[in-house]
Amino acid sequence: MKLNSNLFYWALITGLLGFILYQKGIILANFEKVDTKIAYTFLSDNNSTILDVRTKEELKSGMILGALHIPLDKLTQNMSQLSDYQTQKILVYCATGNRSIAAARILSNHGYTVYSLNGGIEAWKKQQLPIR
Repeated sequence: MKLNSNLFYWALITGLLGFILYQKGIILANFEKVDTKIAYTFLSDNNSTILDVRTKEELKSGMILGALHIPLDKLTQNMSQLSDYQTQKILVYCATGNRSIAAARILSNHGYTVYSLNGGIEAWKKQQLPIR
């Protein structure tokens, strides 16, 4: 009985670790996480689009220049708004980088080439990069 309970706990710990790594975009990711230096190059890249997936309320703190806005909870039902960008690279960001991972998974599953801004707009602001 002791062996079975040890196996159960190890399986549980392994499962939780796998879940955390998946949620952070570290494993099984069809997208790339990028830092602010790489993300900044998207502003001048004519073959890229920037997508803000924060809530409408969060936009009051500023947005990255030229970004489109579709909140994460409305992304799936508003995919048609992104159809013109199917051939472009899409940089997705949120406040701190967690929701953008979920959005990046949704977009990559729909065939988009996606990048997630590591640290979100908070990292962007910390580097004093331009916002509107």
